[in-house]
Amino acid sequence: MSDESLRSVTVERTSTGHFVATNTRGGTITFATGGDSEFTPVELLLAALGGCSAVDVDIATSRHAEPSSFSVQVTGDKINDELGNRLTDLAVTFSVTFPDGEGADRARTILPRAVKTSHDRLCTVSRTVEIGTPVTTTVEDV
Repeated sequence: MSDESLRSVTVERTSTGHFVATNTRGGTITFATGGDSEFTPVELLLAALGGCSAVDVDIATSRHAEPSSFSVQVTGDKINDELGNRLTDLAVTFSVTFPDGEGADRARTILPRAVKTSHDRLCTVSRTVEIGTPVTTTVEDV
């Protein structure tokens, strides 16, 4: 695998149940186990699903018109069954409006296709979740 294709974050514990993820560009996001207002890892997954498609759809539509509103709701049911803890019934719902005008009419027209293209081909996050990929975990010698 080339260095150009590798994506990486580092997660560090900051206190009991609290963590910070740092990307290779120095950006950070904090998260926790859910006892306060910080995002949980599950909520970060939902945000990644919605955010990935939101970026794709925004790029496709905003070149024609700036949206009046742009919101993406992502939901899923957290269950525990014989397969362990997981999310089911994941749903990504776009609510996007555009002002009047020719460019806005074009943006409205391509919106459904942009959402479908993101889901079917472009969004790395939803493609990875839907297709599935093994996750390898290891412990370094300490």
